[in-house]
Amino acid sequence: MKIVKYIMMAIYAIVCLALIILILKQNKGEGGASGTIVGASANNFYEKNKGKTVEGRMKNSTIALIIIFAILTLALGIIYII
Repeated sequence: MKIVKYIMMAIYAIVCLALIILILKQNKGEGGASGTIVGASANNFYEKNKGKTVEGRMKNSTIALIIIFAILTLALGIIYII
């Protein structure tokens, strides 16, 4: 059981570092009030294909890593209780 615990801790550390790096590399999402003044529309080509861009893939990767992080946190909590 100790080997599983150490392997999960190593994976947990890697996921944490990857999550920190991905979050720090992302741009601020919205233009805020200036986006409304300039007339940024949600119905343009970029908004429809946002998932295929680098920013879209980074966002999807971040969401996946957050889910993995949460699952590993619960699993490690259960393992340390046992």
